Amino acid sequence: MRAPDFWRRRSVTPFVLLPLAAGYSLAGRLRRSLTRPWRAGVPVVCAGNLVAGGAGKTPLAMALASWFGGQGRAVHFLTRGYRGRERGPVRVDPARHGFRDVGDEALLLAGVAPTWVARDRRAGARAAQEAGAEIIVMDDGFQNPGLHKDFSLIAVDGGYGFGNGLVLPAGPLREPLSTGFARAHAAVMIGEDRVDAGDKLPSGLPILEARLIPGPEAETLAGKPLVAFAGIGRPEKFFESLRALGCELLDAVPFPDHHVYKPDEIMWLVEMAAAAGAKPVTTLKDYVRLPEEAKAMVETLSVALEWADETALGRLLSTL
Repeated sequence: MRAPDFWRRRSVTPFVLLPLAAGYSLAGRLRRSLTRPWRAGVPVVCAGNLVAGGAGKTPLAMALASWFGGQGRAVHFLTRGYRGRERGPVRVDPARHGFRDVGDEALLLAGVAPTWVARDRRAGARAAQEAGAEIIVMDDGFQNPGLHKDFSLIAVDGGYGFGNGLVLPAGPLREPLSTGFARAHAAVMIGEDRVDAGDKLPSGLPILEARLIPGPEAETLAGKPLVAFAGIGRPEKFFESLRALGCELLDAVPFPDHHVYKPDEIMWLVEMAAAAGAKPVTTLKDYVRLPEEAKAMVETLSVALEWADETALGRLLSTL
């Protein structure tokens, strides 16, 4: 789905939906109150968020795995495998699993560290632990009460924040800010805080700062004419990244988050780019959802999360 514009601001439409939002919030509270979290035998660190899509939790999870790996710890990822058909627990094998099996995010994570897909997070954590995990990093799952989290970080997009501050479907929040903040151990402000999201964070909650930096492909893409497309939570973030590299975007085509591309859609983009003497480009997350025959025709730009102060992160995680 594409995030509706009214999620960004207060207007009549969100308030019409407030009764549904109240029911959504109540269901979440009941689920948490009736579930006793299972505690794994190894530390579980969760990269979560409070809004639906696009906050940067997958790059955050990867950065956490990199930090723990640098400390000599055996890190395994745990994810639901959103929109994949595997219920798990199953260890992701990119050689035999596609995005239809395990979801697009799981394939990206599997390129960094062993990755487990499991609808039942407790079963997934148990499988990872039995396979030798010393640290389990969850990509998402902050709202899932089944597995105890030893440390939870909330990803906050500095360009979007918490939208209109209302719960689904009236706004983008997965739960009220107050309940989410109460379970979080720290927040990670990703990018410049252009919407004063920091003002909504509790005074006692540690705040880490980070930014998304372009990958090595940026060197060959910088300054080039491009036709960009993306089916992620906030496609405009990707387009902004390309413009920041000095790329000339002849067109910027947004698709719904987790969009499954059809061959004719990609050929349309490829032909549009060719007619203008440009190249089509997308994100790595989108790339894994392209038809196999189209992948050689499309460029990608990856991103990585860079900490403003990695020692501050180390102080928070050193006890795990």
